[in-house]
Order: sequence, then structure tokens, then C-alpha cells
Amino acid sequence: MRAMVLQASRQRLAESELPRPAVGAHQLLLQVRACAVCRTDLHVVDGELTEPKLPLVPGHEIVGTVIEKGPAVSRFTVGDRVGVPWLGWTCGVCAYCASGRENLCDRARFTGYQIDGGFAEMTAADERYCFPLPAAYSDAEAAPLLCAGLIGYRALRAAGEARRLGIYGFGAAAHLIAQVARFQGREVLAFTRPGDDAAAAFARGLGAAWAGGSDQASPAPLDAALIFAPVGALVPAALKNVVKGGVVVCAGIHMTDIPSFPYAELWGERTIRSVANLTRADAEEFLRLAPQVPVRATAVPYPLARANEALDDLRHGRLQGAAVLVPGA
Repeated sequence: MRAMVLQASRQRLAESELPRPAVGAHQLLLQVRACAVCRTDLHVVDGELTEPKLPLVPGHEIVGTVIEKGPAVSRFTVGDRVGVPWLGWTCGVCAYCASGRENLCDRARFTGYQIDGGFAEMTAADERYCFPLPAAYSDAEAAPLLCAGLIGYRALRAAGEARRLGIYGFGAAAHLIAQVARFQGREVLAFTRPGDDAAAAFARGLGAAWAGGSDQASPAPLDAALIFAPVGALVPAALKNVVKGGVVVCAGIHMTDIPSFPYAELWGERTIRSVANLTRADAEEFLRLAPQVPVRATAVPYPLARANEALDDLRHGRLQGAAVLVPGA
């Protein structure tokens, strides 16, 4: 099968021919129909996440059709369309798993990081960490829901009942979760890369009440801020805009160092917190909600062989929405 393979960190992906993946007892063999490109993939390729298996097939927002299943598979059958997210396996017995926090499992394994992912024509995935997908979505539309949507939703839940929400970094996750926030009756203010008028216009088109550069003060106090851009300097910037008792949620798996800031900007029972990975319950809840909104992903398709181009476009902020690799294109 054709696949785009990372041989070593900080190298471009190499188009390769790999054997058909073997299928374990609980695994599905999937014909990949679409795989979205996530900023986490960039962090893996660029060496900012330092423990990938190598060589590695990246990609963890996978839509595929079951073409073979292991003997212990009970939830899916051949021909089913399923989604595969970042969380690929957990131990099930540690204190985190036992308390409903499997996203924090110390032994967890992640798709496109310790497990070969979806930048390929086929992939194998544990059925217990796969999900049926709403029929209303095409393959390319469904793929970004599986990380950008799920992590965005977990970040939104971490903001509690915040009515006025600031979103920093208006990429794949932000453009999906802004739609959910508006559906819930929240006011959305979008903070984009300074000078990026296209991103600001994109945010306003999705219902943002205001959109401007992240170097600007908020036009109104925020009840909470969600930071999707991997820029540590945005944390103190967001704190300055958040009311007393408000929360700043850091939604990325990697961020540059947070610069020092005066304690007075945190005081007043403001909170800074992170969001890590996802649980299967998050996925089930979000995938039920998405068609009700309805959440619409702006998908920018690329053939599998152009995965490096998709990564470059994401790296340099040239995308509105989410890049999606389509192996059959």
C-alpha cells in the first residue's frame, strides 16, 4: 500500500510502499477514505513531540471503511464507515482510567504517534477506540471532527458556562467549535494572527461578533478564553482580557514557553488550565451533538502524495479550515 512515512524527526515525509497492515484480535483493517491534517502532526514531524515510533505513518483524524476485522471484534462489521481519533489505546486499569480520565493514562498510545496512522491507503485500529460517524457528513467533512472537533469540544467544556468566549488562533479546531459555541448561545470573539484579514473575515463569517489580531485588547471583557495557537505569549495576553473568576484554556498538546507575567493578572481567582487528549465519552458526546448544530467543516482536500504540501500550508498559516488528505484522489 502507498503511505507517507516519517523516517526521522524534522524530515519531510517520504512516499513509500508498505505491506498491508496485520490485524490483531481487537483490530479493524480500514481502507482510508480521508485523513485530516492536524497541528499535532506538525508537532510530531517537527520534533516538538519527542517520542514517536520511527519510522511512522502520521495522521490521527481518520475516516475509513472496514475491510477486515480481528476475531474479537464485536462493534463493527465489514463495510462499516468508522472514525479513528488520536487516542488509540489505554491500559484500562490505572487510577486515571478507573476514574473516567483515560485521556491521562500514563501508558496510553496515540494514533499517528506510537501507532501508525492514516496518511496511507490502509491502516489498522483498535475497534474499542473507533467510532461510527454521522451519515450527514462526507468523508472529508467528517475527518476534522475527529481531533479538531473533539479537542475543541473538550476545551469548550473546560470553559464552563462562559457566555462571552475569546478564541485565540482561528484554525481547524476554532472554526468548528465556534459553531458549537454560537449554537449554545455564547458570544464569540476571534483573535487571529495579527494582520491576517482573511482569518478574521472567516471568523466573522462563522458568527464571531468581533474578530481582530491577537495583539489587540478585547473590545469587551471575556468570561473565558480558548487558546488553540501554540504560542505561549498568548496566555498572559488572554489573562488580561479575562474577567475575575474567568478561565484561560490551553487546548494544544504543545506550546512555546509561557513568558512571566505579574501575579496581579492572575489574581481574582482567574484560572489557567490545559486540555489533554480526549476520552471516548468526549467523542460519543460530540459526534451526537455535531449534526444537531450542524457543525460544518471547511475541508481543503489534498491527494495523499501532497501531504508535505498540506503540512507546509498549515505551518505557514495558509489554510482557512482544515487540510484533508484523500488517498483515492
